Amino acid sequence: MWKFLGKRLLQMLITLLLFQTATYFLLDAQPGDIADLLALNPDIPPAERDRLRAQLGLDRPPVERFVNYIFNFYRGNLGVSFQEYPRPVIDIIKERLPRTVVLFLTASLVSFWAGFVTGKILAWKRGGWIEYTATITGVTLYTVFTPWFALMMIWLFAVTLNWLPAGKFLDPLKWLDAPISANEVFTRMITSAFVGLVVMFLGFWLSNRMPRRSRPAVRLLSFLVPLGGILLYWRLNGLGFYAWDILRHLILPVLTVTLIAYGGTMLLTRTSMLETLREDYILTARAKGLPEKDIRDKHAARNALLPVWTSLVFSIGGSVSGGIITETIFSWPGIGLTLLNASLVADIPLAMGALTMIGVLTLVSHLVADIGYVFLDPRIRY
Repeated sequence: MWKFLGKRLLQMLITLLLFQTATYFLLDAQPGDIADLLALNPDIPPAERDRLRAQLGLDRPPVERFVNYIFNFYRGNLGVSFQEYPRPVIDIIKERLPRTVVLFLTASLVSFWAGFVTGKILAWKRGGWIEYTATITGVTLYTVFTPWFALMMIWLFAVTLNWLPAGKFLDPLKWLDAPISANEVFTRMITSAFVGLVVMFLGFWLSNRMPRRSRPAVRLLSFLVPLGGILLYWRLNGLGFYAWDILRHLILPVLTVTLIAYGGTMLLTRTSMLETLREDYILTARAKGLPEKDIRDKHAARNALLPVWTSLVFSIGGSVSGGIITETIFSWPGIGLTLLNASLVADIPLAMGALTMIGVLTLVSHLVADIGYVFLDPRIRY
């Protein structure tokens, strides 16, 4: 395993370097730069534009600029943003990458759980109007045009019903007297949610080692205890009002992405389960007289999980790049919207930083998928 990890890390480093090389020169090949954009303002004299171009290093040859960028990058210096000069790129990414990860990770995990459970049940109990309706719904969600669907969700829940805000990260009017920044509140939200999830998973893990009669009660407590702890924490620290404002703005984009991802996960699980149910070991398990629930969950569903796991991990890795449309429609200030704005104004350091994060997440997702195979399928060894 360690030899395999060493080889994969070396491959990832080489792949990332090639990706950065191609990306940098493609961005640099765009016509004009940020100084040319300033040239549209007649009040800025040409000498000032030339001074700005020299200050940002844009007067140097592209190869020299690329070598300097790579040398600084692998020392942890991603440069400064042109449009938010002199703010470091690393600070912008630290602020906006968690927003994208929380949005799409939450949607991916919820859609994975719901799609996997629904898909295995539909494959196990074939026929009837329930399977037909669920399959049509899954195909519709999987093939729907994402921008149109997102706009329809805004029209329904934000405009017509007025249940949720249409977009953005927060309501500025509610934060005028906030004691701390929105980024600090968001960080605390992530931390409290992470602690709650760890406690919940530990409770579910312990329930599997208890008598069957005690498992439902333990699992219910594993859900209620961390949920109550999180609510109590935000009630006592006096920041619950601000956390709820961010959460309200997060619900609609998460719901939209979850529904779109749910269709594909459900259809993939159903197809994988149907193929698994034709295997000989399923017939053998039935011949042994095992309970139907054990055959479905322990024999069929576990082997059907492999392609679904691959789809989940790859979707999380590609969520940053694929989230540009979603973040733009909902005005969610994540890394996808940052990448779009940086590309439009030729902010090469910020665009390179965002694209590099996309590359790193994609490479890591491939590695996580390979490692997960070892635990899901005992036949696989590295």
